[in-house]
Amino acid sequence: MHMRRRHHCFAGCIKGLQSCYYPTRGMSPVQRSFPRWAFPAIATTSSGIANCLGYADGENIPLDEMLFMIKRIVKAVELPVTADIEAGYTNEMEELSRIIASVIRLGVVGINLEDSSASDELIDIDLQTEKLRTVRDAALSLGVNLFINARIDVYLLGVVEPEARFRNTVDRARAYKAAGADCIFIPGVADERVIGSLVKNIPGPINILAVANTPPTEVLEKIGVARVSMGSGPARACATLAHRIGRELLDQGTYSSFTQDVMTYKEMNSLFPAR
Repeated sequence: MHMRRRHHCFAGCIKGLQSCYYPTRGMSPVQRSFPRWAFPAIATTSSGIANCLGYADGENIPLDEMLFMIKRIVKAVELPVTADIEAGYTNEMEELSRIIASVIRLGVVGINLEDSSASDELIDIDLQTEKLRTVRDAALSLGVNLFINARIDVYLLGVVEPEARFRNTVDRARAYKAAGADCIFIPGVADERVIGSLVKNIPGPINILAVANTPPTEVLEKIGVARVSMGSGPARACATLAHRIGRELLDQGTYSSFTQDVMTYKEMNSLFPAR
């Protein structure tokens, strides 16, 4: 799919009436499977990519390795891809501009930029708004209308007093929107009433992270959520299955964990193009 068309399709989904559901991935078989099920776009997960290369999440994976994996994902699928670049790998604006240019050249239609550091501390709101403005300016300088998903980690980290989390999140969201963000991503909140209040108080689309107690997509769509992401969930589910396979082999000496209800070798191999 041509890059301009990918941008158009992605932006159209977010601005449309229906919620968009984004599978996230860091492993190639998953990348090739999800597009076949009519998802409108794909989002990478920093956790899944880092973990599959042997790194902990939190900007521990070297930037060049992260960019290499994002490039592989973009080339492996026809759908629009938005990239999780964590906190941008720097707080220096010139360096951030160079990084954004490198990310854009990979062919992504958007990025996810979070407002917490690798040490799980909230980034100052003024610094984060400056970073968002820098991202927007860097993209425009290349003639690209990059979709910026600004992640707010107030609820996820729980570092703000419970009674102040809502107000802090709304204040950050409004500042980030004014700085150029297209969508506000708020992981860590699952209560339907809180999500509904956030939707009403934040101008623009809201992105929610799907976890065990998150309301169903039908409910989220009804209260105005524009985007639902899976985060590291699919990667963790795959890792859990690998653990289950190992335990079954060691404890029971049997093979059902990887022989029942699984793709055949041919089905798996058909997901990938032959040279």
